[in-house]
Amino acid sequence: MNKSKRPFTKSKRSFRRRLPPIQSGDRIDYRNMSLISRFISEQGKILSRRVNRVTLKQQRLITSAIKQARILSLLPFLNNQKQFER
Repeated sequence: MNKSKRPFTKSKRSFRRRLPPIQSGDRIDYRNMSLISRFISEQGKILSRRVNRVTLKQQRLITSAIKQARILSLLPFLNNQKQFER
């Protein structure tokens, strides 16, 4: 029995680190529609923190900004436009 045993080593796979969705200069505000709209699904739902890849503090600010924008009717509460394909 001459089996070659390799010690457990980390794989040398290179990966690209994802850029954070919110840069340090970006202000999370209800008026910043270009930033807020990135964190809303096509149905109009607020995406989860795991999907967004943001910190807990940032997610709270995003959520409150989206809710403020909805109340001020800058964003729709729902997006029920069904697209029919033929």
